[in-house]
Amino acid sequence: MLQLIASDMDGTMLNDHMVISDYNVAAIKHAQEKGIHFIVSTGRAFKEVKPLLDQAGVSCPLITMNGALVIDENGKTLSSAPIPDQLAQKIIILLKKAGLYFEVITSQGVCSDDKAARIENFAELLSSIDATTPFKLAVSLASARMELMDINYVDDYYELVNDPHIQIFKIVAFSPHGQAGLEKVRQEISKYDSLVITSSGSGNIEVNHIKAQKGLALQSYADRLNIPMDNVMSMGDNNNDLSMIKIAGISYAMENATKEIKMAANHLTSKNTDNGAGKAIEEQLTQLGL
Repeated sequence: MLQLIASDMDGTMLNDHMVISDYNVAAIKHAQEKGIHFIVSTGRAFKEVKPLLDQAGVSCPLITMNGALVIDENGKTLSSAPIPDQLAQKIIILLKKAGLYFEVITSQGVCSDDKAARIENFAELLSSIDATTPFKLAVSLASARMELMDINYVDDYYELVNDPHIQIFKIVAFSPHGQAGLEKVRQEISKYDSLVITSSGSGNIEVNHIKAQKGLALQSYADRLNIPMDNVMSMGDNNNDLSMIKIAGISYAMENATKEIKMAANHLTSKNTDNGAGKAIEEQLTQLGL
């Protein structure tokens, strides 16, 4: 019997306007009203995803930064898996030498050392979601969105490594050349056994501590509630969702998901732009007669 639903955000719960649709919100609340737990499982940091949930009127626990930080609905930390400072510094040096733009996600939020590059990356994401959006318009939209998001701009990422009060949870590197432009650094980073590399899009790689995986975090949260994994449902679209897609008894791949996600999931739903996440939830509730 379904007891817990975990959903990714980008490409899954969020639509092409980067918000949770009314249909998806209604489905989440329908499940919660029937006593089914709901948890967001995202690569985003808390400060990036919380405003989206507040805007939608959804209250739930959060698996953030691919599992590096798990927070309950009241903002209390349940578990964390930061990258050790010395290792984070090695990754920063490697990415700097490669000439790649990257961001460091910390206990203080998302940090960037280049505002123009961040806006350009966000614009490329908007353009990829909606091909009808001209790039110049996407840049304007991205710039406006950046003003609303809590982004920390720093002069030097090494300041973060040297600050004893800051933990580094994730490092995300981007390339306009897609995965091909990231392959060399991926190979170098993969030499560190204590790290895991995933991706939430065709043009990025995400580096976390090996213990920071969505599947591990979801397993731990389900154990906390004494819920067997057979009674857990997960939904996702990209490769950073793979661990939770594999571990959940009920798993949904979005129509817009990668081949790996579709092969691992045991159900398929429609695109994120067509309320696929909400439809998957309602499909399961209907089967239970709820």
